[in-house]
Amino acid sequence: MLGTQPPIVVRVQSSTLLGLGPGVVVAVVLLTALAAAVHRWALDGGWLPPVTASVRAVVQLAVVALLVSQLGQNPWLALVFALVMFAVAVVTSGRRIDPPRWWWAAVPIGASVLPAAVILLATGVLPFNGLALIALLGQQVGGAMTTTSLAGRRVLAELEVRRGEVEAAVALGFEWRPARLLVSQHTAREGLLPTLDQTRTVGTVTLPGAFVGMMLGGASPVEAAIVQLVVLVSLVAVGAIAAAVALHLCAAGVWGRRNT
Repeated sequence: MLGTQPPIVVRVQSSTLLGLGPGVVVAVVLLTALAAAVHRWALDGGWLPPVTASVRAVVQLAVVALLVSQLGQNPWLALVFALVMFAVAVVTSGRRIDPPRWWWAAVPIGASVLPAAVILLATGVLPFNGLALIALLGQQVGGAMTTTSLAGRRVLAELEVRRGEVEAAVALGFEWRPARLLVSQHTAREGLLPTLDQTRTVGTVTLPGAFVGMMLGGASPVEAAIVQLVVLVSLVAVGAIAAAVALHLCAAGVWGRRNT
């Protein structure tokens, strides 16, 4: 028919990096099954941990997706949510290190996240905005949790292996705490290695999520790079403090054996 115009098709570029079609379900199931099989047969650890971790991730991310739209509008609610993240991190890390005294994990996690957050807020780098607070504080709490777990477990293992050296140092006149530090101080630094490696290789090995997310959201490459720099440097500071505090908790006998 004369005058009839073909329909106009508008193609909107996806704001996500990955395809979000039905293949997502298949990929998640297959990857979970692969992880479970390797954990069971190659690592002799049972198939359940990777499965339960994946299921928990699905449930928790679904809940967070529903909450963030509301929390992002109110910075005070965002801070409450950050406290929930902190509590979960304390329980998770503390049970990894010394289950009977898991609550002590609040000390290294809190002592590392608080000064970093205060510096960013005081300098105006971190706005008092709900989404910004959730995003950055969540990364810092997660980084502190990981470093605390790694450093605490590694220090306790070193103290157990070198228990005789600690006792020998005490016999020579050292106090228990300096004796423990003498043999384990260097091992706490290993808890910081993942964060240091990530920072050293940013842009050459990986493009972190914050960088890619800002690019997809329309930010310039320079803006995205600056934000990612702030995130990574803050995580290095958080990790260093968390490792140091975890070390001193172990050296003081708060975690691990109480008589050595």
